[in-house]
Amino acid sequence: MDCGNARSMESDNQIQLRLQTIPRDQHNVSRRDISPNALRVLYRLREGGFDAFLVGGAVRDLLIGGHPKDFDVATNATPEEVKGLFRNCRLIGRRFRLAHVVYGREIIEVATFRANTDDGSGDRELHEGGRLLRDNVYGTIEDDAVRRDFTANALYYAIEDFSVRDYVGGFEDVRNRLMRLIGDPETRYREDPVRMLRAVRLAAKLDFEIEPATAAPIPVLAPLLRESAPARLFEECLKLFLSGNAVKSFLGLERHGLLPALLPETAAALKSNRSGALRKMVLEGLKNTDARVANDEPVSPAFLFALLLWPAYCRALMALQAQGMHTAEAQRRAADRVTVHQLETIALPRRFSLPMQEIWLLQSRFSLRQRKRVFRTLAHPRFRAAFDFLGLRLTASDEHAEDVAFWREAQANPGDAVAIAELETERAAQADDEEPRKRRRRRRKPATSQE
Repeated sequence: MDCGNARSMESDNQIQLRLQTIPRDQHNVSRRDISPNALRVLYRLREGGFDAFLVGGAVRDLLIGGHPKDFDVATNATPEEVKGLFRNCRLIGRRFRLAHVVYGREIIEVATFRANTDDGSGDRELHEGGRLLRDNVYGTIEDDAVRRDFTANALYYAIEDFSVRDYVGGFEDVRNRLMRLIGDPETRYREDPVRMLRAVRLAAKLDFEIEPATAAPIPVLAPLLRESAPARLFEECLKLFLSGNAVKSFLGLERHGLLPALLPETAAALKSNRSGALRKMVLEGLKNTDARVANDEPVSPAFLFALLLWPAYCRALMALQAQGMHTAEAQRRAADRVTVHQLETIALPRRFSLPMQEIWLLQSRFSLRQRKRVFRTLAHPRFRAAFDFLGLRLTASDEHAEDVAFWREAQANPGDAVAIAELETERAAQADDEEPRKRRRRRRKPATSQE
């Protein structure tokens, strides 16, 4: 590891930088594992007289033997200069100005080195609470390294000599499988509260541990997530739970006190469920989700949120029924109430929230086996998802075992299943008729006085 050109500097927030250059023979990043389109971008920028580095998650993942899907590039070229080099380039973003170089379905994201301080131009804006609203002040690669969130994401692969450049100790942290924030953790979380979720998600994905000082402020600062854009939190939820590490992500949210901030009513319902049956069901469902992702099978966000919010729905339903509300009305009210309350935190689109509610409301129809109802339920567009959900409920309680068996048979042989159900209904009715009936006493008419 070459430290001959190492230098130290203190930035405004007291982050010490020390450049370590890891030569090609001391790391395992190879051009064979890098997207050819990313290599084209790197070489074109170099030919144009600019610095160009593969950066971030791609370098991190390659170092641990992974296969990154996205390749990001960092450069000292401005977005406009990047656009001048590539006809297939478009500029995006206001909060962070970026260049996207488009090759068919693949997009290579090119970001200009950003400064870590405000130059007075107005292109860097902070919220009163410290949240970063806009950051388009450009600087050096050293500035850029400080601005990144985790040390593991601040590694730069140089195309000119195939070395890895590390300014903040990320290379060592990757080898030790640690997620460590750059700078003061509380300050960085206040700049962008979603970093707390990223810490949990990346630790789950990479099988890393969150460094103690990085983890310590999370439970206290978790409520800051409510200041984040609900649409952004929805996207972050999809990354948390639909990337093949849903169980680890959920356990990480619980461990670091983030679940009440992200899914408040679910967290409350799980806490009040003393048997633990609901939590067991959620974990089993997330385990199945991970298996589907591993097998390249589709997973619907509607089903995912039906699972995550099911404890909240059950709790709301019980509360409404305790007030004497009719069951069908209580089910509809509970579904609406849970959805509306969750929308305050996560912007769940209607194309997912409506099917989610249908999955919930169909659960009560599985106990109804009259001929017309059976065929109507089988024809429902959400039947398959609702039936899978019913099977998942067996994890929490075996009281639905007969319903699962009936509807499994009904899918294969609808007529036979209905005939059996009707026979059972007739037998039950006959049994009721054969029971001795109690003799009803005739009520005496009250005596009337005649005056």
